[in-house]
Amino acid sequence: MNITDITEADEKKPLIEQRADPYVYFHKDGYYYFTASTPEYDRIELRRAWSVKALADAEPLVIWRKHPDGPMSWHIWAPEMHYIDGKWFIYFAAGQAEDPWYIRTWILENDSKDPFCGEWKEKGMLISGWDSFMLDCTVFEHYDNWYAVWAQKSQERTENSCLYIAQMTTPYTLKLPQTLLTRPEFDWECKGFKVNEGPAVLQRNGKVFLTYSASATDATYCMGMLVADDGADLLDAKNWKKLDKPVLVTDEKAGVFGPGHNSFTTSRDGKEDYLIYHARPYAEVDLSFALYDPNRHAWVKRIRYDSNGFPLFM
Repeated sequence: MNITDITEADEKKPLIEQRADPYVYFHKDGYYYFTASTPEYDRIELRRAWSVKALADAEPLVIWRKHPDGPMSWHIWAPEMHYIDGKWFIYFAAGQAEDPWYIRTWILENDSKDPFCGEWKEKGMLISGWDSFMLDCTVFEHYDNWYAVWAQKSQERTENSCLYIAQMTTPYTLKLPQTLLTRPEFDWECKGFKVNEGPAVLQRNGKVFLTYSASATDATYCMGMLVADDGADLLDAKNWKKLDKPVLVTDEKAGVFGPGHNSFTTSRDGKEDYLIYHARPYAEVDLSFALYDPNRHAWVKRIRYDSNGFPLFM
């Protein structure tokens, strides 16, 4: 095994401490890029390295800070960086000081080849079919089309958040109407709060796997999964199958509590897939304070596959 590959020992300890909602992107320039929520929820950082493990020691660069007031001035959450048509984009969630829970999805753009250079420009809010609590947007390419998947409070306001999908007409705009993919319905999705959030996409073995996180951000937080055939119409909810059991849960023996809000990347040779996720090293957390407990750490795990080509995370 190459020294840059992830070992069992690496899986048993945090990759980067106090970085929740971790996102890792392996670019064609040979770098792994990392971004995540910081405990202060006040900025967006990037770091990069030649291996996933080396991200732990990489120097973070602050590329954007929250506004003093108004939109994008509070709760800067879950940034994701993507490379689309020769430009860099960051999708992130933000509230405002006057109303911290007025959470919406916002976009930054950088046209420099090097995302550590150039200017990160604010491109406005991502507009969905209605205005409500909206966060955790991820985007992916599938058969030359770009899609966005995100968490949003439904029009009926019966849950904290559901997951929706839409095709993208540009990196800033959605082709509406959006499609409801999943809403919290199983007991393990409704502990503390009724939540489906943090979507991430893995395209493997003739399938499109969509993982997501469910329940409150304490030890009950866990990961669920939807799956569609690779050639299916991804905008038709009937083409997605939702698993009735979570695919990653708290592992007390391993000291991993409330795992979720993941992303996916690969080894340098592309032969292994990695799950990047956050979890706490302890269970005890006040639910009313859970979001402000700083010790949600980024972890990494190698993905195994079963005989049907489905990813195994436990």
